[in-house]
Amino acid sequence: MPEIMIIGAAILDILVRPADEKVFQTGSYPAEDIRMSPGGDALNEAAVLAGLGKSVRLETVIGKDRAGKYLTGYCREKGIELSESCSKASVTTGINVVLVGEDGQRSFLTNRNGSLRALQLSDITVPFPEGTKLLCFASIFVSPHMGPPKLEALFFQAKSQGITVCADMTKCKNGERAEDLAPALRYVDYLFANEEEAALLVWGASGKKVEDGMPRTETDTAEEAGAVLLKAGAGCVVIKCGARGCYVRSRKEEFWSPAAEAVCVDTTGAGDSFAAGFLYRLSEKYSLRECAEFANLCGARAVSMAGAAEWLD
Repeated sequence: MPEIMIIGAAILDILVRPADEKVFQTGSYPAEDIRMSPGGDALNEAAVLAGLGKSVRLETVIGKDRAGKYLTGYCREKGIELSESCSKASVTTGINVVLVGEDGQRSFLTNRNGSLRALQLSDITVPFPEGTKLLCFASIFVSPHMGPPKLEALFFQAKSQGITVCADMTKCKNGERAEDLAPALRYVDYLFANEEEAALLVWGASGKKVEDGMPRTETDTAEEAGAVLLKAGAGCVVIKCGARGCYVRSRKEEFWSPAAEAVCVDTTGAGDSFAAGFLYRLSEKYSLRECAEFANLCGARAVSMAGAAEWLD
């Protein structure tokens, strides 16, 4: 049975690079590269882990359409195990158009009626299969059906089976705060967030802490947000800070891990590759610092080329 279970979205990405608003003025724009790529936070993480040689199971929802069949074939090719019930005739497989700017930063066109946000607790195999040692819920706030109470139930089940629980996140959508997630976070051993996501969750819409009328520095933002999320219950908080590396805080350790050198071409999937790299080293019993170092390296490899997990091909 697979050692690692990843839960979350699996979609198709159509990447356009570089994208420019001139297309709306001219009606046509000669992009340097347009390609189709498997995507979605969970599939990206699973693909990187499989590429690194781990046995992985993906719990997701896709449609019984052409896009869904493509993703099923991709997972089969990569050796990623899928649950038998993940393909549903009632679901349209999500397709994102990813517009990549000259600086590698992205903007998205998403199908709000697609599978990206369709995952429900009933779609996840519980109890988890025997042999599962590590579970990662790939992105809190992506699935509106998976609010804090259901996350709490899911993570509690994993911990009751002796599974190490990890969770990544995207930006909160409905003003959620750290205290709202606290009942679920107490079962999370490792929590991943980028700096903006962590700040929004901790301080709300402003996304930054303000004292004496002055915003805190970037370094303080990561460190203080990490402290709040740790207090909310997470066992270890890992905050992704791009070119500055990552900040890691647990009950016993606190440190910055510098970023690996990279020329940024496309940031698509960089955070997912980072998380997968951390999970890989974690599954191999490396130290916290070694996990962070390898995660930074995987993130740097991901931004060095277009697409999410293509750097392993």
